[in-house]
Amino acid sequence: MLLTILTLAVGLVLLTAGAESLVRGASNIAARLGIPSLIVGLTIVAFGTSAPEMAVSVAAAWSDQADIALGNVVGSNIFNVLFILGLSALVVPLAIGSQLIRVDVPLMIGASILVLLLALDGHIGRLDGAILFSGIILYTGFQIRQGLRERTSLADRVNPGDDRSLSSTHWWIDPLWVLGGLVILVIGSRLLVTSAVSIAQALGVSELVIGLTIVAAGTSLPELATSVVASIRGERDIAVGNVVGSNVFNLLAVLGLASLVSPSGIAVAEQALRFDLPVMVAVAIACLPIFVTGREIARWEGGLFFAYYLAYTAYVVMAAMHHAALDVYGAAMLWFVLPLTGVTLAVLFARDHVSSRRKANGG
Repeated sequence: MLLTILTLAVGLVLLTAGAESLVRGASNIAARLGIPSLIVGLTIVAFGTSAPEMAVSVAAAWSDQADIALGNVVGSNIFNVLFILGLSALVVPLAIGSQLIRVDVPLMIGASILVLLLALDGHIGRLDGAILFSGIILYTGFQIRQGLRERTSLADRVNPGDDRSLSSTHWWIDPLWVLGGLVILVIGSRLLVTSAVSIAQALGVSELVIGLTIVAAGTSLPELATSVVASIRGERDIAVGNVVGSNVFNLLAVLGLASLVSPSGIAVAEQALRFDLPVMVAVAIACLPIFVTGREIARWEGGLFFAYYLAYTAYVVMAAMHHAALDVYGAAMLWFVLPLTGVTLAVLFARDHVSSRRKANGG
């Protein structure tokens, strides 16, 4: 047990060190190339931190383990928004750029709805996978074009002192920071998940509950560490872009490739179609009003996200255990908590819209 606890501590240290390395390298690359940090967060950082999801889902699909392949993507996307953005906003309120509101969040919502529609027949086949994977190619091409388009305007605003600081280091050091950070993140997340599972088993927690909680969140630990460290360092574009970009990558690239390599496609369980996929879509849609109001994720909104992840996890665990209070808990969430949250967000959205119109009219 002592060795397991030590392994857990080492995993946490590696996660922190890897995230620090990744964020430093990514922010330096953005400054050196003269492209916005948001673009780097949406592409290099997001795709890199999604490597565990890619490895797990593709391996599971190749072995014809459809539940793991699909559950990993759906669970990771819910975890990314509710837990990671929630925790990051609790640390530091996260500013939201206009591109996220106009382009990337609507794309995330669209990709989420597309996956749900493709899954309605209970199966995501190879043709569906090809459609999804072609989407990530188009998305990446768009981000590269967007970065090149904004490069000139960003170069006009860059601090000359920053240029001298970056020019004093070799260009190849920053990619090494990124690559090294990714490797350390993957190793750290594996150590942390393995040791956490061992501790839970030693305490008598069932394997089902472990799988629904620790392992489900395990592949998103790189995103968690990266976004929290980025928010602490003031790289808030990377913190938010990492989550949104990772979700898009999970849906289009990870699920798309997993569907392509699976011998028989990915079968969609009734439970996933009835509950988890709709929750994933609802979580993606909830981002839009929260991002628009005030152009930031405030601490209370981060706390709301975080609380909803705890509520979602509690529901999943209770459902797995067939707990007697499940129906009462589900009814309370469905008919009281969710409508109250919806009304609150609608009021805030309307108030923000009216305030924006008054400012535009000079009032």
